[in-house]
Amino acid sequence: ALGDDDTCVKQTPRTLDNTREVEDTMVDATDVEVNGDECEDEFAEYFADTTRPKLLLTTRPKPSGELFKFVGDLMQLIPNMFYYPRRAYGMKDICKFAANKKFTHLVVLSEKSKVCNGMIVSHLPAGPTGFFKVSNVLSSKHVPNHGAATKHVPELNLHGFGTRLGHRVGRFLGSIFPHNAQFQGRQVVTIHNQRDYLFVRHHRYIFQENTKKQKIENTK
Repeated sequence: ALGDDDTCVKQTPRTLDNTREVEDTMVDATDVEVNGDECEDEFAEYFADTTRPKLLLTTRPKPSGELFKFVGDLMQLIPNMFYYPRRAYGMKDICKFAANKKFTHLVVLSEKSKVCNGMIVSHLPAGPTGFFKVSNVLSSKHVPNHGAATKHVPELNLHGFGTRLGHRVGRFLGSIFPHNAQFQGRQVVTIHNQRDYLFVRHHRYIFQENTKKQKIENTK
C-alpha cells in the first residue's frame, strides 16, 4: 500500500542551526588555557562570590516618562542596582563619581521615540565597556499570569556563549549579577545567545507536588 515502504527514510528539515558550520573558536569546558585566563580576569572575583556587584543606573539627558517604566523593570531584574538622575552631568563625571562611591558597574540607557533602544554597560574603573541594542521589550505587567518578583537574588542561566568571544561576553554580563543565588525565591534570570542576539528572561518557577509524585511513580 502507498506509504508502507520501509526503505523510505524521513529526511530532517534543514535549518540555520543544523546546517551551520562548526565554529573554530568554540571552547571546550576542559580547556586549560581558557580556564586559567578566566581564573585571573577582571570578572573572577564576581564568579567566585568574593566581590558583589553594585550598579549605578542612569539615562540619557532629559529622559521621557516612558523610559522610567523600563528603569523599574530593570531594577527588578538586577539586584543591587541604584538609579541616579542624569541631569547635565557628562559621562566622565559620572564614571568618576561612580568609582569613588565604590560602584562596580555603570549602566546608561538611551531611547528613541520614548522607547529604550540601547544600553551602555561599563565595568569600573577600567572597563571593559559594551553597547547593547534593546528591542522587543515585554514589560512584566504585560506578561499573562505573571508572578510577582521578590527581592531574592535570582539564579543565573547563561546559555549559548560557547566561543572564546562568547565566554568573554558571558562573563561580562554575568558579572552584573550576584553569585549567591537565594533559591527560596525560585527566581531565574536567563540570558540566551542565539546568532548574536541576546534573549533575556526573568521568571519564577513552582514545584507541583502531583507532577513530582507522578514522575516518581513512572520511574519505579
